[in-house]
Amino acid sequence: MKKQPAFKFNAVSHLVSVALMTLVASQMAAAQTAAVDLGTIGASTAAGAFRTDEALKGTATAVAPTQASLEATQPQSIITREFMDLSVSPIAEYSRIVNIAPSLSGDSANGPGLSETKTTLRGFSDDQYNITFDGIPWGDTNNPAHHSTSFFPASVIGGAVVERGPGNASNLGYATFGGSINLFSKKPMSEENTTVFTSLGTWNTQLYGFSYETGRMADKGDATLQLNYQNLSSDGYLSNSPVKSQNYALKYERPVGDASLMTIFSTYNHIDYNQPDSNKGATLTQIAAYGRNFQLNNDPTSMNYMGYNKTTKDTDFSYLRLRSELGNGWSTDNSVYTYAYDNQTMSSTTPTWTGTSPSTADPRKTASDGTRTVTANGHIPGIDKQNKYRVWGDMFKATNQLENGLARVGVWYETSSTDRHQYDLDLTTGGYNRIESTANATNLAGTNRPIDSVKFDQQSSIKSVQPFAEFEWAATKDLTVTPGVKYVNITRSVDAAVENTSRDLNHKAEVTYKTTLPFLTLNQKINPTMSVYAQYAKGFQIPDLNTFYITDPTKNSTTPQKSTNLQLGIVGKTADMTWDVDVYQIDFTNKLVSVVESGITRYTNIGGATYKGIEGQMAQVLGGGFSLYLNGSVNSAKANDTGEQISGAPSMTAALGGLYNEGAWSGSLIYKRTGVVHQKDYDATKAAIAGVSYYDYYKTSAYGNLDLGVAYTLKNVTPQTKNLKLQFNVFNLANSGKITSISTGSTVAQDTYIYQAPRSMMVSLKADF
Repeated sequence: MKKQPAFKFNAVSHLVSVALMTLVASQMAAAQTAAVDLGTIGASTAAGAFRTDEALKGTATAVAPTQASLEATQPQSIITREFMDLSVSPIAEYSRIVNIAPSLSGDSANGPGLSETKTTLRGFSDDQYNITFDGIPWGDTNNPAHHSTSFFPASVIGGAVVERGPGNASNLGYATFGGSINLFSKKPMSEENTTVFTSLGTWNTQLYGFSYETGRMADKGDATLQLNYQNLSSDGYLSNSPVKSQNYALKYERPVGDASLMTIFSTYNHIDYNQPDSNKGATLTQIAAYGRNFQLNNDPTSMNYMGYNKTTKDTDFSYLRLRSELGNGWSTDNSVYTYAYDNQTMSSTTPTWTGTSPSTADPRKTASDGTRTVTANGHIPGIDKQNKYRVWGDMFKATNQLENGLARVGVWYETSSTDRHQYDLDLTTGGYNRIESTANATNLAGTNRPIDSVKFDQQSSIKSVQPFAEFEWAATKDLTVTPGVKYVNITRSVDAAVENTSRDLNHKAEVTYKTTLPFLTLNQKINPTMSVYAQYAKGFQIPDLNTFYITDPTKNSTTPQKSTNLQLGIVGKTADMTWDVDVYQIDFTNKLVSVVESGITRYTNIGGATYKGIEGQMAQVLGGGFSLYLNGSVNSAKANDTGEQISGAPSMTAALGGLYNEGAWSGSLIYKRTGVVHQKDYDATKAAIAGVSYYDYYKTSAYGNLDLGVAYTLKNVTPQTKNLKLQFNVFNLANSGKITSISTGSTVAQDTYIYQAPRSMMVSLKADF
């Protein structure tokens, strides 16, 4: 079978290429050297994610960790860089940033920012909502899940907006189903600035880096250039589970002509870490013997040897964007982009065994003698796993300002190519492990690897086209009504030498999914400090690649999984207080479920769940530099067939905190709580365990994290130093150690548990020149 070209990742060559693009673009625009007034073109689509008005300092709008806009048409939480700088770990990634918002939850097992975290939004899992960066949706190609430590560290994020709903027709992505987490790059500074930063913390955690901003360069057409580099290393909380990563980022912005703004952004990220591929915690037997932080060891004869459990990931993300005012009320916004992900993993297959089970259960056996004879030879069985893809896309929007509103049309086109495999290995010898169910000594095409040592070897692709249209009708000066429609056309195809699960050879299939999604939102201004909004919208989710792990995927349903969202909310803003409350109901009625009919397996749209809840957030200025913040949510997510809360969906979330900012001192003390979670779905056929129902046995209690941040900023310490900031953070100050996740094993004894990482501290120093 023809292999797709291997993706090459090289940080230096990648950034040099982008630099050359920047230079060429600069020369193309060289004639435009005078400053131009771009009006709203230069404004970030993050709306309130950046503080631009100095007059807001000291107001509730300036201090609120999260808040909604008076123009909101669905529940939202705007999170600013100021909150990130003070209250979020400097080594964090986006999941730790957005976790403050109502209805969001998630925790890092290895310590803040030191392992991938899957964030839950209203009970929707990580693959059931979008994440965008500067408006561009990104995620895996097998399903639209995300890897929190692989693309955007906190140092390159300028702000975030959590949208708890499908949005309008112009909100794009493969999973508008549950909402969107929208990340934004940092806004360019108007003056030249160099920042050097470093952080030292628990578990030998070290972060250092720098950023440079040119400011507005009048002699280069008011262009700006931003550069950022950071290097992170840590031993991590979990045993023998270190992490090392480097990130490079570049952003170039320049007026082109009198009414256009060009933006070039590029980032490259490399990360190495040690963990089993399953990464689902330790058994109670392991915890009793080695402690809650047990994950890996230094014993080459063990299934948990760190040398046999390691991952390297390389990613890049780049776009070229042009926003233009064309005259007569017309404007356009076009982004051409590409991003890539390359995951190379080696892992043992049974990290839950550490010699504590009977010798007959010893998994240290392989078929390593060139035959299919499995012998108890003390060798470690494992896998060679690859998941790498390249995505290309273009997002185009055209807007026309009419007398009675804004008309907007556009189209999103995207294509991706993915190369995935898992091969069976004898990790002790590095040889093949011929253990697959059907004997087949034939070599995988282009290799000398027997097919019965191949779990799967698969190429896949996605082609997506989503045109949309919407109209922001100014029904009155205080009422905006926005109807819209989006058409979805997605073609997913596979070409597998060995298919996953079904193990069909030379398996080829293609399925096209089509649907039309309506949208209707309204925003009514009650007075200058209060507004209400309502939303009716259809969301969708692209079917998972695992629906192709059957002999004939063309017999699957061709309707994407969809949701119907109904939401109402009210927003208030005064100088002393920001607040908002919303209620929601989301009906998910066509979940893809595997069924067998006449001996044929296929996926059809049955089952689903109903999500209901109430959410709120508030910030109150108390005076003297002090302010109070709180938010909360009550979240119901019940399966339609059982009426019980679905697995992984917290019953509630809440946050309470105080903030201080006066003179050189600033600080925050914020507690975030996540409610009870059922780790498994209700199943009446499952027997009770230790006298407790199966459903309740796998239930984790509520847990919380109390985080403290204190900073002192000195100004003009030297003629060259603008600011010198010393900061101290404590995470999980109360040292809570509750269970956050349980994964079931083949027996109860093989169940694995993940706990909160204990109290950790960090000291940071940042200097601006």
